[in-house]
Amino acid sequence: MIRSFRHKGLRDLWETDSQAAVDARMVARLKRKLAALHAAIAPQDMDLPGFKFHALRGDRAGTYTVHVNGPWCITFQWGDGHATDVDLENYH
Repeated sequence: MIRSFRHKGLRDLWETDSQAAVDARMVARLKRKLAALHAAIAPQDMDLPGFKFHALRGDRAGTYTVHVNGPWCITFQWGDGHATDVDLENYH
C-alpha cells in the first residue's frame, strides 16, 4: 500500500484523479504503476515486464525505481510493508 508521497502531483493523481500537475502523456502509465505499487506487499512485486524495476545504489541506497517515460521514473522507499516517499523524478 502507498503510505506517503513526496510529489504533490502524483498524490493528487492517486487520491483525486487530478491530472493538473503531471504530464498528460504519462497519466495512463502513472496510474498503472501507482496501482501496482499500491497492491504490492514487497518492493520486488514491482518487478513486472516493462517496469524496469531496480534498487538504487550509493547515496540513494534504500530507494527503488520503476521507469515511466523517457527519463522519468517513480521512485519510492519501503518500510513496514508499505511504499513511502513516492516521487516522480528524473534522477539521472
